[in-house]
Amino acid sequence: MTKQAHRLQIGQATVTRISEFNLSHFTPPMLLPEWNSTVLTELPDEIISKMMDATQAHLLLSVHSWLVYDRDRTILIDTGAGNGKARPHAPYFDHLDTPYLKRLRATGCEPEDIDYVLLTHLHVDHVGWNTRWENGRWVPTFPKARYIFARAEHDYFTDPQHLSDRNRTSFTVQKDSVDPVIEAGLADLIEIDGSEPIEGFTFYPTPGHSIAHASIILHSGGETALFAGDVMHNPVQVFRPEWNSVLDAFPAAAQRSRTWALTFAADHQATVFSSHFPASSAGSVERDGSSFRWKFD
Repeated sequence: MTKQAHRLQIGQATVTRISEFNLSHFTPPMLLPEWNSTVLTELPDEIISKMMDATQAHLLLSVHSWLVYDRDRTILIDTGAGNGKARPHAPYFDHLDTPYLKRLRATGCEPEDIDYVLLTHLHVDHVGWNTRWENGRWVPTFPKARYIFARAEHDYFTDPQHLSDRNRTSFTVQKDSVDPVIEAGLADLIEIDGSEPIEGFTFYPTPGHSIAHASIILHSGGETALFAGDVMHNPVQVFRPEWNSVLDAFPAAAQRSRTWALTFAADHQATVFSSHFPASSAGSVERDGSSFRWKFD
């Protein structure tokens, strides 16, 4: 893996982060209910300075996408929260106005250039730019792309028996950010079973944060990348994989998936592209006895 500017090279593939916005409102116990500040004595200062604000009162999170150029294909992994969308029960995502598309274009990529949109799961901050408001309706932002995601996620968040306080925003999200893509005939709803819906990209099941969450593995030129989605929200979870986020819907499964992801990353020397880590948002996992350590790229 090589690094240049804000881009990382994985074999023949180039990966660029497309930032949307940052969050800094979570105190550690708000995000990680099992938080114990003694963990800070075990972490390198570099990790602490990047994952927390200067007062160490809040954790820092990023919302972004990963733009991948691979094998003459242009691929976007997750699409952030989107602009102008009503999120009354998720105020940090309500009626946003960010320069996300401007930042995408600044890399030389137009929305029409995207060939595939790969979605780790269907939560509010991962599918929002699937669509944009145009002529009085929500239309696909990437009109020439195939959008690939878990059928089980969409089924779950459109089944009335699963409508709850936790899921109410996700039900709204399907209506304005997922269903328009399906109605436009651009969606490939897949089973998350470790198969390759497109060459070089494997959707591996890592449920727990959501019902059918997928981690996406890229193999290119003898190197490996793991787009881990929301298996982890903060680097401290590398050091404490047993700590779930308050956002994990199925805690036991989330712990198992996190342990799998860390083991895979360490054993395959994979570059991990996170969905919410701050700083570069990317790094590597190393074994430390029976535990793991994180290093930012």
